[in-house]
Amino acid sequence: GVAGEIMGNESLMAKKAHGTCMSAVQRDLRWGCDFNTADRICCFNRHYAEHSGYWESTKFLKEESAASGELTFYDSVTGKPLFVA
Repeated sequence: GVAGEIMGNESLMAKKAHGTCMSAVQRDLRWGCDFNTADRICCFNRHYAEHSGYWESTKFLKEESAASGELTFYDSVTGKPLFVA
């Protein structure tokens, strides 16, 4: 699958300036995502992610629908586009 094609080595998780990231996640995240939760998941996480259903507590379902068309998802630290869905 796709995940097997994008896997990296352990150096990706090496200690950096901010956990395993060069800096913290951006403060103004889309859909009202919580900064502290995103920062913990992205920069201080080796196992698991947010709790099950967390995304349903964001504004994602209220702000997006099929009518939104293609959505670009961005890296929460760098702001660079990751993928379009």
